[in-house]
Amino acid sequence: MSDRRKFHRIATDQVISFSQLDRPAMLGVSKDISSGGIRFEAVGIEIDLGDVLRITFNVGEETVVASGTVVWATDTDPITQEIGISFHDIDAHAVELLDEAGSSPLEPVKSF
Repeated sequence: MSDRRKFHRIATDQVISFSQLDRPAMLGVSKDISSGGIRFEAVGIEIDLGDVLRITFNVGEETVVASGTVVWATDTDPITQEIGISFHDIDAHAVELLDEAGSSPLEPVKSF
């Protein structure tokens, strides 16, 4: 079975901030990210298809701010939604960082 996705997804569980362009930022937890978009969980807010959101997240040591459109939203419980964003405004350098991160093998986590 072939993967129909355009972009390689990078699994993540980082805290991100997101906001509608005219609203205060809220926190969410990213599930995966690519140079084309992000999937994250949002708690306690209703987000609708077509909403435009500004997303702030990290790629390595760099902070990225991007904006995109909600292309899908699924209720996972009464107060939590899983959201899929398609980026339409993201810095070219951030795209390079995400593409590099997606093509590099993940290093094992070291335990101390």
